[in-house]
Amino acid sequence: MKLDPRRTSLLLLLLFLVFKIIFQYTVVNPAYDLHRDEYLHLDMGYHLTAGYLSVPPFTAFNSLLIKWLGGGYFWVRFFPALYGALTMVIIWRMVRFLGGGLYAQALALSVFVCSAFSRLNVLYQPNSFDVLMWALFCWLMMLYLQSQQGKWLLWAGVVAGAGILNKYTMAVLVAGWLAALLLSSHRRIFREKNLYLGGLMMLVLISPNLIWQVQHGFPVLHHMSELAATQLVHISRMGFVTDQFIFFLGGAFLVVAAFVGLLFYWPYRIYRVVLLMYVLVILLMIYMRAKSYYALGLYPVLIAFGCAYWERVFRNGWSRYLRVLWLAVVVVPFVYLLNVMFPVLNPYKAQEKAAKFAALGMLRWEEGKDHALPQDFADMLGWKELSQLTMQAWQRIPEEARKHTLVMADNYGEAGAVNYYNRDSMPAAISFSADYVYWFPRLDTLQYIILLGYEPDDKYRPLIGKIEKVGAIEHILAREHGASVYLLSALSPQVPVLLQKGVWAKQQSYDWKQPVQ
Repeated sequence: MKLDPRRTSLLLLLLFLVFKIIFQYTVVNPAYDLHRDEYLHLDMGYHLTAGYLSVPPFTAFNSLLIKWLGGGYFWVRFFPALYGALTMVIIWRMVRFLGGGLYAQALALSVFVCSAFSRLNVLYQPNSFDVLMWALFCWLMMLYLQSQQGKWLLWAGVVAGAGILNKYTMAVLVAGWLAALLLSSHRRIFREKNLYLGGLMMLVLISPNLIWQVQHGFPVLHHMSELAATQLVHISRMGFVTDQFIFFLGGAFLVVAAFVGLLFYWPYRIYRVVLLMYVLVILLMIYMRAKSYYALGLYPVLIAFGCAYWERVFRNGWSRYLRVLWLAVVVVPFVYLLNVMFPVLNPYKAQEKAAKFAALGMLRWEEGKDHALPQDFADMLGWKELSQLTMQAWQRIPEEARKHTLVMADNYGEAGAVNYYNRDSMPAAISFSADYVYWFPRLDTLQYIILLGYEPDDKYRPLIGKIEKVGAIEHILAREHGASVYLLSALSPQVPVLLQKGVWAKQQSYDWKQPVQ
């Protein structure tokens, strides 16, 4: 009985997708909590608005959906896995569009799974959806280049708008494409009215967020300046370039194959603008000292080109028998490094693998120093412990005074974690960090403060009658190790006044005209 090629293709794709989603759940050891960023993003679902300090609003609406689904770990981890799987569908279609067969498609999805994309898809952050939007935008531009049909530019405008509503880095991709088209033989696209209609559709989609930014003094510019001053300044430009190949381990040769195919394979000549776009975006990111993973969205399209071209190179004669070898080159290094790329091992076992982590540069945190665990791993520890200590502090407050209590955290991770684990049992925690500064409750009847993080400064001690330490995070490998919970009572009437002034001053500081402190 002859197999139906389309049915076989669909079945193989479904197997990859099911494997992908299941895989994302199996690579996180139960010893880990959620990541500090995930708690912030989940809290946004309780404070819907058209904009936030660090991200556009898409994440908040995604978090609202997670909330409606119950808010458990399963759903938090489901969406980045889903967006990764959908990116695989786009790659599958790209490979077929470029003339690749089942082998090229299977190779492409193997590269995607056995790479930094799977690590990205572990965490509930804007990054997984960002990669999906970059891949979809590139796919639409390829369809336009091949057909010259303006409808693809309209759809590209919609995707660009949706992408910017998720993460502002989408604008870098759009700029890269426009610059590359202008510098290439495709510059006639600028006479295409649908290009401008697509741009208009993009602007309409992002207009609520633009209005919010204007109303709040463009806090995104302040956030970017702060990010550049505190994190990006530590990033090595050479390290950025090196990471582009480390991301794919044994599959890096297929990225190189994409370059070769785009440069020398005649049927790909109309797509050479993709290579120019890639170079322009990479150069811009190097100039900006961007984090290396910001560029990951460029690679789905290159994986498709690389795998389709590689299949052609090894389709005839004895070279066909090397196909299994190329799959092994992709998969084996990934399997070998699985327990360091992902939080598979419990934290103390992971600490024993320090040499492997160091070899991949994973022990260096955003401040430029090496630590015992990768930063993402350390950012997934200690949160339940902190939330339990906070609950203990809450239970010490007389019941009649609980409605006059403020739960105040040193950073957004602490606030978000306490809210995730204790939301139905106590008031929501707030902080002067990130978007929490906009979420403060009324302070005029304040009697107690549960303080998370560090003891009050000496200048505030005279205003606090009693400071009681409830406990501290004891997990030695947690990034928040030593962070404590204090119960403050017998407060001076000046305390709420000073807090309100602090909230106003912090909100004002997000105006882009204010210098980074």
